Amino acid sequence: MTQKGKIIIISGPSGSGKTTLFKKLLAKKELKKILVRSISVTTRPPRLGEVNGRDYIFVSPKMFMFKKKRGHFLESEKVFDNYYGTPKKNVLTLIKAGLHVLLCIDVNGAKHVCLRFPKAVRIFIKTSSIEALKERLTKRGSEDDAVVNIRLTRAQKELREAKAYDYIIINDNLATAFKKLQFIVKKIINV
Repeated sequence: MTQKGKIIIISGPSGSGKTTLFKKLLAKKELKKILVRSISVTTRPPRLGEVNGRDYIFVSPKMFMFKKKRGHFLESEKVFDNYYGTPKKNVLTLIKAGLHVLLCIDVNGAKHVCLRFPKAVRIFIKTSSIEALKERLTKRGSEDDAVVNIRLTRAQKELREAKAYDYIIINDNLATAFKKLQFIVKKIINV
């Protein structure tokens, strides 16, 4: 397959702000017609305000496993007791059409995508310290202390993978981090 569009991967620990930055980037007017997202499939229940087919494709664990066995995913991972996967057909169709696909996936998923697409560009989002990350996770108030500790343990493993990424953005100030992300992405897609 001739690849026309590029794959840009955004990863980072829970609480790093990767999803917020991802959404802000996709909302930029000048990027809307050339930068698109691939909607991930997940077995986790929707969070408040999330819409099936817009934020994620929500499926049962049984349906997820069926799709996985059929080769439906470019990559898939189990993260915090839920499964997530990137639909392969969707990504291939988009890049073949010359669109640039933005993926917000974990470090393991990024490794799998890069095996198939070595030219995929990886951007890692992190806070300046593990303490700053812990403060964000705690302030979020969506998980108890035990879950926060599990997320922090996983974050430490993910942070070790950052060196394999093409770019690292420290997100201690959302506006500054977003400017850096925009600059990097525009450079990648020649805008």
